[in-house]
Amino acid sequence: MNTKITVAGYLLSRLKQIGVDHLFGVPGDFVLGFLNEVMTSDLKYVGTCNELNAAYAADGYARVRGFGAFATTYGVGELSAINGVAGAFAERVPVVAITGSPATSHFLTRPLLHHTLGDYQIPLRMYEKITVASTQLMSGESAPAEIDRVLTACLSRQQPVYISIPSDVVTMKCHRPDAFVFPTPAASDPQALAEALNEALELLEHSRLPVVIGDVELIRFKLQREFRMFLARTGIPYVTMMLGKTVLSEHHPLFLGLFEGDRSRDYVRERIESADCVLQLGALLTDFNTGGFTTHLDDAKTISANIRSVKIKHHYYDNVYLGDFILGLTGRLARRDPATLKVQCAADGCVHRHTEPYLGVPTTALTIKRFFDRMSHFIRDDSIVIAETGVSLFSAAEMLMPEGASFIGQTFYGSIGYTIGATLGANMAAQDRQVVLFIGDGSFQVTCQDLSTMIRNRLKPVIFLINNDGYTIERAIVDHPYNDIQPWNYHKLVEVFGGGLAFDVRTEGELEDALRQATTADELVFIEIHTGRLDCPDALRSAGRAMAKTNHLG
Repeated sequence: MNTKITVAGYLLSRLKQIGVDHLFGVPGDFVLGFLNEVMTSDLKYVGTCNELNAAYAADGYARVRGFGAFATTYGVGELSAINGVAGAFAERVPVVAITGSPATSHFLTRPLLHHTLGDYQIPLRMYEKITVASTQLMSGESAPAEIDRVLTACLSRQQPVYISIPSDVVTMKCHRPDAFVFPTPAASDPQALAEALNEALELLEHSRLPVVIGDVELIRFKLQREFRMFLARTGIPYVTMMLGKTVLSEHHPLFLGLFEGDRSRDYVRERIESADCVLQLGALLTDFNTGGFTTHLDDAKTISANIRSVKIKHHYYDNVYLGDFILGLTGRLARRDPATLKVQCAADGCVHRHTEPYLGVPTTALTIKRFFDRMSHFIRDDSIVIAETGVSLFSAAEMLMPEGASFIGQTFYGSIGYTIGATLGANMAAQDRQVVLFIGDGSFQVTCQDLSTMIRNRLKPVIFLINNDGYTIERAIVDHPYNDIQPWNYHKLVEVFGGGLAFDVRTEGELEDALRQATTADELVFIEIHTGRLDCPDALRSAGRAMAKTNHLG
């Protein structure tokens, strides 16, 4: 067996070893040599209509598979994608951005080549701000170690990385990769862990009404099993925040519902506020996650554990790994009787829940609430539900998700248009699962082109386009004409892009007809839903008022 391989081949082999089967991207002359290597590799290339959607697709893919990757050309391509990488950085999603760059000699002589900026290091320096590791591969000798260093950082930190591969380095020879050594979490400081556990146990064991907030870091760092064991052992009920939605099945008997501060349903808010000990596991206290910073948690009653630190009251413990902390609590806490802990199952009080009968009135115009009430009966078990920032996100977050469902929303970074690319990526990552997208008309206009990429790759998501005549999330903040957009006949784009089943829906009866056909369709389904321009959930109205106040808009 030949012991040598190209640098591009080494990188592609590593991506395959860590679970990547698809590479998203857009061609350009500096990256063509690398893409030629992709064509002969075990990875399938998925071309997108623009680089931003390639980054979004890699993000959606990573949220399902655990890792995603995309490739673009230098300068114009990678800078078009940079907003997608910034979102992955903010939301802690492991994506590798690969740039095909000019030859190494050009980095030394700096000719005024197309796509360049004079200083050839500008793109690298920009990406350094939104990645946890970056590299420019300069030779076959050094490339393997650099690739392994960067990919290890991506997996251990669960955030994006950047690899620039000059056109002449692509085919340089290097040694073949051995088996990839997946990073393991750094060990906790034993003394810090012991002290953190002792103080946490003191609070928990003397509490009468403890409650747990399970959030996004449990998902990103794959600690769901440890969290499930903790709940089974202790019997303590839990809530999630928007970023941590579907960390476990929402039909878990100890799941109380979605906690978003003052925007929570009454039972959830009162249960958290009455708790004499709140255990936060992996929570990111962003504005949307906390209902506009209205959680009102008392530091004296709160234990906050994140991936590498624990805070109890006003004491900080660094170098304590979240997984070790959860396991330590699990091994030492006695089980509580749920009957003494005021446990009300989320299914009994969720805003949109499949346990409540839905009876459509055929001639009645659709409203947001009635639409999402109906959706709670439509989405199947094990589905992937994706919701765009705005009406879609705030409404879908209040749904009780079916068994095995995964929920994706860019709840922190909130870049409109994210979900078209994310749907492409998630559907490519799990083609055996139903993928359902909820997106507004304003967001759709930003990134709609890659609907055609889903059709081209014979993907079969069900896409609900909520046509409420403009930027409703902005109208909730302040309503002025800059929130207006040109109306499109959105459902007709399916025909323009070359395939799929499309519907234009205005009433509950028309929705039923569309869903009936969607259930048996073996192709992409696009359903345009018409609602009022100010029809939105109360949580979004509250968020709008908070953002108006924050931004001094009256």
